[in-house]
Amino acid sequence: MNCKAICLTICSLALAQTATALEICGDLKQGELVLVKDSNAKAITLFSGESINKLSEASYHPKNKKDYKVTSDGVALLAFHRDTPTTVTLGSYPYTDAGTFYELKIAPTKWDIQRINGVAQSKVTPDKSHDAEILREQKDVGRSLTHYTAGDYWQNGFILPVEGRISGHFGNQRIFNGTPKSPHSGTDIAAPEGTPVKASGDGKVILSGKNYFYTGNMVIIDHGQGLQTIYAHLKEAKVKEGDIVKQGDIIGLVGKTGRATGPHLHWGASLNNVRFRPHSLLDINNKKCQTVNGTYMGE
Repeated sequence: MNCKAICLTICSLALAQTATALEICGDLKQGELVLVKDSNAKAITLFSGESINKLSEASYHPKNKKDYKVTSDGVALLAFHRDTPTTVTLGSYPYTDAGTFYELKIAPTKWDIQRINGVAQSKVTPDKSHDAEILREQKDVGRSLTHYTAGDYWQNGFILPVEGRISGHFGNQRIFNGTPKSPHSGTDIAAPEGTPVKASGDGKVILSGKNYFYTGNMVIIDHGQGLQTIYAHLKEAKVKEGDIVKQGDIIGLVGKTGRATGPHLHWGASLNNVRFRPHSLLDINNKKCQTVNGTYMGE
């Protein structure tokens, strides 16, 4: 055995022997946010629909993977989207491409189907005259939800932005005037027009207003580590881009702008451009934790 091979073997054994247990806090369920805790981790990768056996094949190159940033004390936020497969693999990397892999079982969620009639047909199937307006919205929202800063505003927790009846749940699919649309990416909270909307958590405003075709007036707040919250259909925004807000600050008023049939707040959440159930933020510092065992895959 040559020197390089011996060194790699020793390093692999050392890493395997010093690996610590990985903790996951939160529900392993479609649409949820979890915290991954590993004091040795420098990077976390989620492989959707992949088993450890498949990833161990030398010639296999996974396509459905997403990388998540880790804090200096080894904490990563991770989101499962609405249609996350029931088997995923989490890779925790301490120093190199070698890492420990954890196969997770994700519980499925039964999503509701909502039929909504009476929406202006131009909002259901827009004609080409709205193409430029819709493209402007897509670009602005896409830019905001792929924004990344290394801040830790999220560690101060979250509250409901407004009190009211839940009129639309995350993940439900809506059928407008008989036309199926994309699954709902947030939670709708019905409240009287003009009701103050609070910042759910500390952060920096990265989008405000704009009077978009679908979402109307909207505010997006960045909470650090790739996490954003979204507040749409506002009558008006009360903050501007670049403002630093604290949890509970008034950021806008409930409205019915954009594609809305009545006054309500669309409250959304996105992590690393993955939408998840925003209510999953409310217990971000109090989620039940479990220890999971992994398989070390060295060089």
